[in-house]
Amino acid sequence: MGHFSAARFLYLQRTAFGGKVSGRNFGVSPDWPARFNLTTLEPMLEDVHARLSGVVIECLPYGEFLARYDRPGALFYMDPPYWGCENDYGKAMFAPEDFEHLADFMGAAEGKVLMSINDVPQIRELFAGFQITEVSTSYTVARKASDLGKRRELLVANFDI
Repeated sequence: MGHFSAARFLYLQRTAFGGKVSGRNFGVSPDWPARFNLTTLEPMLEDVHARLSGVVIECLPYGEFLARYDRPGALFYMDPPYWGCENDYGKAMFAPEDFEHLADFMGAAEGKVLMSINDVPQIRELFAGFQITEVSTSYTVARKASDLGKRRELLVANFDI
């Protein structure tokens, strides 16, 4: 990726709400400074370059990725779209039946799997065979003010946390 492409990607990710990769939403506020400062672009790119120098970046469907890297000693952290919000990151990128595939993978995985997800009855039912821990979080990318505040989420694991 050239400097221009990297700079464009970094700009889009820093200024979009929620790090979405499609259907990005942008906003400004008179009360907040800009989320992207062009004068810090070069040091920011150097920092990203240094942090990612030993990283392998894959572009695979999640099922292929999980199958390729599953082995004893592996730890997968999964953060799928919330139940009922499957199209939030892009149309047809994730479907309700994909949760069943994740549950199947967690049950058969050689490595450890930890998933964070919203607390809804359907998730509790699908992942009932795993360790489920309730946690409280604040949503920071809310569509409306009524969505702000503490919410319950679940940590689902195929190992003892």
